[in-house]
Amino acid sequence: MNPKLSLLQPYPFERLRRLFAGVTPNPGLRPISLGIGEPKHATPQMLKDALAAALDTGLTGYPATAGEPALRQACAAWMQRRYGVAVDAATQVLPVNGSREALFAFAQTVLDATKPGATLAFPNPFYQIYEGAALLGGAQPFYVPSVPARNFAVDWDSVPEEVWARTQLIFVCSPGNPTGAVMPLDEWQKLFELSDRYGFVIASDECYSEIYFRDEPPLGGLEAAVKLGRPDFRNLMMFTSLSKRSNVPGLRSGFVAGDAALIKSFLLYRTYHGGAMSPAVQAASVAAWADEEHVIDNRRQYREKFAAVTPMLAEVLDVALPDAAFYLWAGVPASFEDKVAGLSADEAFARELLAQYNVTVLPGSYLARASGGANPGAGRVRMALVAEPAECLEAAERIVRFCREQSR
Repeated sequence: MNPKLSLLQPYPFERLRRLFAGVTPNPGLRPISLGIGEPKHATPQMLKDALAAALDTGLTGYPATAGEPALRQACAAWMQRRYGVAVDAATQVLPVNGSREALFAFAQTVLDATKPGATLAFPNPFYQIYEGAALLGGAQPFYVPSVPARNFAVDWDSVPEEVWARTQLIFVCSPGNPTGAVMPLDEWQKLFELSDRYGFVIASDECYSEIYFRDEPPLGGLEAAVKLGRPDFRNLMMFTSLSKRSNVPGLRSGFVAGDAALIKSFLLYRTYHGGAMSPAVQAASVAAWADEEHVIDNRRQYREKFAAVTPMLAEVLDVALPDAAFYLWAGVPASFEDKVAGLSADEAFARELLAQYNVTVLPGSYLARASGGANPGAGRVRMALVAEPAECLEAAERIVRFCREQSR
């Protein structure tokens, strides 16, 4: 077996199952899960209709890895409408089976493990695929801390020069998982200048870009590049997906766009890797990228949920409305420190909340790694407000009661 497999950490939800082993949730309350970021809003009917209509002819042949021109053009047209960015559909866009598999595969395309100290840097806390992609690509992960005092902005200035010198790839996530932080233009400028100086590639994970709470939509990586005079998108690739935007995590559909040279190499890798998208899924994806009405309605639902839930939880937890995405990144009360022997405060909070109120949240320490003597996720929990509004509101009410009882 590949010895690098032994380097992989247990996935957060496996750790959660272990944490909850032996816990009997309150049987008098129906279970509510805020643990996994899986959209629960209804899938748009027009998308399902397009998928069904394509089944008669969409399963009879092998699809091209590059995707159909109609899909690539739909993705490029969406980029123009959403960001005001012009991309060449033939050379700067590539359909992928969701951003998760693409992020992992892209690292295997870019990383050169034959170079001493090959490094992949990414924010801490982070989406766990980043770490796995680094380890299986033969690179060293470098965990760049987020700063709570700066709305969880990533502290790129803390990365030593010797680390930048051996970095081949960085993952950025904006809007961020789990913090919801959005990168401003000056932060992009800093990363572009570092990329020019040290030669690393930037992979921009933007799968939460369409869920936001203010009037101005989040800045995208390619949009930032154009604003800063980099229309060739050199050493830059953005990743996006329909999973959150259109409530179809099971469709496994997204695309990447950016540097044409990177796209060419990534297409070569994916041709051998078997990364082609089903023609039926492509047809449904064309319909989804062409429609904004369902996206606007989806965003409205999230805004209403966050407007109702956030003030309630802010009375008992250290939490505020994020820039974007569908998570609340909440600090737990100090009383949970050392509350349960052998457990961190966020673990104790999650375990006791499940036992007493049958609500599942994810300990923040499971989404981060100890670096510089501290785990930046410790003492926090991630809550995914993906369920219907009434269910999210009920979960918030239970959490408020739970916290108030614990403080007595």
